[in-house]
Amino acid sequence: MDVLKFLISIVGSALLTFLAIRLLDRLRRRDAEAEARQILQKAEEEAEARRREAELQIKEMILQEKAEAEKELRRLRKELHERERMLDKRQDALEQQAEQLRKQEKIVESTQRKLTERIQEANRRKEELNKLLDLQRQTLHELSGLSKEEATKRLLEMLEAQMQQEVGALILRHEKRLAEICEQKSREILLTAMQRYAAAHTAETTTSTVDIPNDEMKGRIIGREGRNIRTFEKLTGVDVIIDDTPGVVIVSAFDTIRREIARIALTKLIADGRIHPSRIEEIVAATRQEMEQHIQQVGQEACQEVGIHDLHERIVNLLGRLKFRTSYSQNVLQHSLEVAFLAGMIAEEIGLDGALARRCGLLHDIGKAVDHEVEGGHPKIGADLLRRYGEPPEVVHAAAGHHEDLRIENPYTILVAAADACSASRPGARRETLERYIKRMEELEAIAHSIPGVEHAYAIQAGRELRVLVNAKETTDETAAKICRDIAKACEQKLTYPGEIKVTVIREIRHTEIAK
Repeated sequence: MDVLKFLISIVGSALLTFLAIRLLDRLRRRDAEAEARQILQKAEEEAEARRREAELQIKEMILQEKAEAEKELRRLRKELHERERMLDKRQDALEQQAEQLRKQEKIVESTQRKLTERIQEANRRKEELNKLLDLQRQTLHELSGLSKEEATKRLLEMLEAQMQQEVGALILRHEKRLAEICEQKSREILLTAMQRYAAAHTAETTTSTVDIPNDEMKGRIIGREGRNIRTFEKLTGVDVIIDDTPGVVIVSAFDTIRREIARIALTKLIADGRIHPSRIEEIVAATRQEMEQHIQQVGQEACQEVGIHDLHERIVNLLGRLKFRTSYSQNVLQHSLEVAFLAGMIAEEIGLDGALARRCGLLHDIGKAVDHEVEGGHPKIGADLLRRYGEPPEVVHAAAGHHEDLRIENPYTILVAAADACSASRPGARRETLERYIKRMEELEAIAHSIPGVEHAYAIQAGRELRVLVNAKETTDETAAKICRDIAKACEQKLTYPGEIKVTVIREIRHTEIAK
């Protein structure tokens, strides 16, 4: 009984469970169907919205494409109108060209017709001229008795003689013109080189003075029975002049190197105070060695200044000796440097080797360093020295022929000769032209002082410039300009000078007050 109840309860529970599951399943299905309907409805709404959006986008795209199509159509229409307009212009131009061609054809036809008529007229006149020439030739033959060949020969001979005279006159005229041009160009080159380079020159004498502290030193220099002065003069080869002149002793010699050695040695002896024959021998020997070193250094400095670095040591030493050699009171080393620079500048102006020209100019007077030791003129001595120490042929020939003693074989000799003449004749270079140089400076200043309103005048830069100070109270800026022009005109009329003279007029007003 209990088992039956248990089974019935199990069956009832299972039935209730089944019913409950069915009920739940139906409820879930109902909810799922409701949810499915909502999803479908929502999907349909979204699809409808997207369809509407797509329709709007399609309409917008259609409108945009339509607008672009209309724009393109307008552009094409505009291009078409432009092409039509250009075609119209071209057609008008073609019509004008056709009209011009028709006019030119008419002109050409008219010109051709006239040309044909002129050709016919020229042929007719040519025939008449030939007849007249034949008649004239026959008449001339009858009158002169000459054949055609003889008459032609005589006529050609007359023409040839006349042409020779005209050609000769033409050649002479061109030669004269070329000579004038060459002279003008050479003057310009020389003046340019001279103005670009200006060197200082010293006027040497045959004596040097040595200062002494007191007159008692004169007795010490003379020594007992004159042994000191005799030893000094024998070692140095100079004359020592001791007179009544207070405070100085004079050293005299024509050899400037000996005189310089003697001057330095005597100065050292006076400073040392120990003056006796053995000390004199020691000081003179040391001074002579120092002088040799100084000469070598001077030669090296000259080479460096000109830019030459491959000379033989003996040549360098001889260059240094030229510092103590003078010619017409002109220092030979300074003269050689000036000739070197002038020759280099002229060579560069005419397209030659400036370095080689400077070398020729520097060494052209090298023979003057030993001309008192070797017989002969300094050009020949210098050429032999340069040839011995391996200098180029141009340098040797320039040294031998710069005084035009030889036949000129290369242009560098001419350049050196011209530079040598420029250096020797430049105002102030030599003693014989110093007075003229000073006179010209004085004339320049006198011309300026002769103009009213001028207070001071100064000739500067070797007479190439004139500085003038005018009175600011008596002149104005306009009158100062007139004074400047008047001075320049007066210089042109009254003076003879190379190159140009620059006139500078200065008008200055100064106001000064004193604060108390």
